[in-house]
Amino acid sequence: MLPSAIAGHLAFAVLLALISAGAVRAMIAWPILDHPNHRSAHSVPTPRGGGVGPVLAFMLGVLVLYGVADAARLAERQFVGVLLAAVAIAGVALVDDVRHLSARLRLAAQLLAALVAIGSGLVLTRIALPWIGAVELGWLGVPLTLFWILGCTNAVNFMDGLDGLAGGTVLIASAALCLIAAQQGGGFVYAAALFLAAGFLGFLPFNLHPARIFMGDVGSQFAGFMLAVLAIAASRFDVNQVSFLIVPLLLFGLLFDAAFTLARRALAGQRLGEAHRTHLYQMAQRSGVPVRAIAAAHWGFAVFHAALGMLFLALPASLKPLVVVPALAVQAAWLAFVLRRMRRAGLSWSG
Repeated sequence: MLPSAIAGHLAFAVLLALISAGAVRAMIAWPILDHPNHRSAHSVPTPRGGGVGPVLAFMLGVLVLYGVADAARLAERQFVGVLLAAVAIAGVALVDDVRHLSARLRLAAQLLAALVAIGSGLVLTRIALPWIGAVELGWLGVPLTLFWILGCTNAVNFMDGLDGLAGGTVLIASAALCLIAAQQGGGFVYAAALFLAAGFLGFLPFNLHPARIFMGDVGSQFAGFMLAVLAIAASRFDVNQVSFLIVPLLLFGLLFDAAFTLARRALAGQRLGEAHRTHLYQMAQRSGVPVRAIAAAHWGFAVFHAALGMLFLALPASLKPLVVVPALAVQAAWLAFVLRRMRRAGLSWSG
């Protein structure tokens, strides 16, 4: 990519970041207030819906991409499908931020958006496994793709409960994905990740502790959905679709916490749809770890995972799936740290 092109892309990204910041400031001036309750990490009413900024910046970027950059688009049907699905996710989530929709309705909207993306042709057809190699998924491709999109969308949403944590992680992951896609020649993934990173760059300063505004479902569900879709698009970087692992790797800190918490609650016989405050990041905060330190730890995870993503590109295909092992080791160490803090503070998983 030519230096002049890179400079132009960065200038456009800065413009999108400024637009995002302007939208976030508007959401602070005319707020949708989030009143604290017994599960909240904040103690005073705080605006939410700041994710409108990243959504607006991303959509404007995509519209420009659609108009002027044919080479950076997916096939026409896929491009339009992804855009419509993303708009649907953001729209329903914004209504949820205002009116608190039922969990079933939120899930139905996510399911519909995922089916639109799948219907557009974004489906995993094969996946690489350690020591086994590429495995053809056949008819399992559709349900596994659906599971991934819904899982990633909700994981990012679940992890947006502490100032700066999810927003900073999404920013780092999107920027890293942008760099990786640029190296691999993935035009659409490069552009979409750039727009996403720009949007969250404009949002994050307002979300740092103590937050002036929260992302809200409009931001977290949109970011989770788009990164899930970009993971599938990134799988086209190689013939065996092993590159699908890049986005899960970049988001591994968020995905690990969400998956561990879901599995633990399921094994304990707890209702999975019931509100709680027992994610690892929440237990760390309740045990006395400062909010800024927890957010910084997750940003550190994201930077480490970005470095692993770069290593991933250099490994032979047979070893690429093993890059998740050091990521898992870091999360196991974080889990051990949180458990030790919980014991010292006399906390349990209940509540």
